[in-house]
Amino acid sequence: MAVEALPLDSALVAKYQLELTPAGAPVIRQKGLNGVKHDATEDDLYDVAEALFSLVDYPLLQVLLRKNFELNKE
Repeated sequence: MAVEALPLDSALVAKYQLELTPAGAPVIRQKGLNGVKHDATEDDLYDVAEALFSLVDYPLLQVLLRKNFELNKE
């Protein structure tokens, strides 16, 4: 039997550096944007993350896309 993957919701996660600890280690935080359309392109999502973080003083370190699927047997 074949298995079908049905796209569910996705989330865009942006990791950024908040500050440095007294020892000099970076303090990393992340913000998520849920409800991303499953047909949004990776290029567009990366551009959105860069645009949002251009408005704040924290450097964007990493952009993640978390896709969720439901697996069903056909």
